[in-house]
Amino acid sequence: GQFGTTIFTEINNLAREHNALNLGQGKPDFDGPAQIVEAAVKALQSGDNNQYAPGPGTPNLRQAISQHAARYDLDVDADGGVIVTPGATECLFASVMGLIDPGDEVIIIEPFFDSYVPDVVMAGGVPVYVPLHPPAWTFDPDELKKAFTDKTRVLMLNTPHNPTGRVFTLDELTMIADLCKEYDVMVISDEVYEHLVFDGVQHIPIATLPDMFERTITIGSAGKTFGMTGWKIGWAYGHPDLIRGMAQAHQFIAFATNHPAQEAVAYAFSLPDDYFEAYRQAYTHKRDLIMDALTNAGLKAEKPKGTYFVMADFSDVFEGNDVEFARYLTAEIGVACIPPTFFYSQPHKYMVEKQARFSFCKVDETLIAAKEKLAALAR
Repeated sequence: GQFGTTIFTEINNLAREHNALNLGQGKPDFDGPAQIVEAAVKALQSGDNNQYAPGPGTPNLRQAISQHAARYDLDVDADGGVIVTPGATECLFASVMGLIDPGDEVIIIEPFFDSYVPDVVMAGGVPVYVPLHPPAWTFDPDELKKAFTDKTRVLMLNTPHNPTGRVFTLDELTMIADLCKEYDVMVISDEVYEHLVFDGVQHIPIATLPDMFERTITIGSAGKTFGMTGWKIGWAYGHPDLIRGMAQAHQFIAFATNHPAQEAVAYAFSLPDDYFEAYRQAYTHKRDLIMDALTNAGLKAEKPKGTYFVMADFSDVFEGNDVEFARYLTAEIGVACIPPTFFYSQPHKYMVEKQARFSFCKVDETLIAAKEKLAALAR
C-alpha cells in the first residue's frame, strides 16, 4: 500500500528507454576481484556449503568480521556479537525491528538512504528528521538537540554518508554520542562505505567513542567493501545484548544468508591491506573524473570525502526542480541521475530541489563519456 514504486525504478526505466549513461543507481558496472569470485566457485564446488548456513552467519565469516572490527580497536564477540544478513538492507530492518517498540521515536538524518523510513514505519516507530544543509552538508547543532526527547529510542546514522559524500568528523560524532548518552538512545550506524574515504580522511565508527560500543549496532556490506552488490551479504556487530534483539528479528525475516557467498566473503577479508588501498585509489580517481565532468557542465558540487556519490547544484544551468532536472538530463542529455528530494521529509524537501545525486561507481570510460554529454548543459 503505502510503499510506492521507488524513483530508482522510474529513472532506471527512463535510462534504458533513452540509452542514457546511468549515473543514477549505486551499482558498479564492472566486476569485483577475480580471486573473490574464485573463492565463491570453490565454496560452491566443495559440497559443504550448499545447505542452510547457521542463522547468525558462518563461523568463518563471523570470525573475519570480528577481526575486521579489531582494526578500529573494537573487541567484538564473534559468537554473540555478529549477525550476517542478506545484504545491509536487511541488517537495517532487523536492527530497527530488534530495537523499536511501537510509538518509539527514531531520529533520521536527512538526506537518508531510502529504506530507513519504511523500516521505522513498519516497526511502528515515529521518524524525527534532522537535515544536513547544503552546500557543506552539515547539521545544525540546535536542530539536532531539539530532535531528542524522552521518547527517542534510536538514532540512525550513516557515515560515510550516502548521498552527500560527507564523512562525519569527530566533533560531529561526539555531539551525537553525548546526546545519545544523555537521553539513553541507541545508534544504528550504517558504515557500509567505511573503506571508501578519500584525501587522507579517516572513517571513525561511532562505536569507538567512549561508552558508545554498548549502545551501537554497526552495519557493513560486502557489496560496498568488495564491489559485489549482487551477492547481498551484509553484517551487523555490536554488544551481544543489542545484537540479541536483532537476531530474534533476523530469524523470522530471512533466517539465514547465502552459504557459499559467506565463505567467499570470509576469504575476501583475508586479502592484504593493499586491496583496500587500491580500491580507495581507484575510487579517488573516479571521484576526480566526476567532479571534472560536473564542474565542466556548470554544476556546483562539494568534493565528496567518501562513498561513490556526489550531490551537485544545477541551478545555474536549469530552471526547474530536481525531478524535472533528472527527467530532462536522462531523456535529453543522455545521463541519468537521482533527484534527492526523495531522501528528505516533506517540510525539508525545499533544501535540495536544486540538487541532483550522481554515482561514480562506473568504469572510467563511462565517466569520461558523461563529461562529453554533460558539457551540453553549460552551452
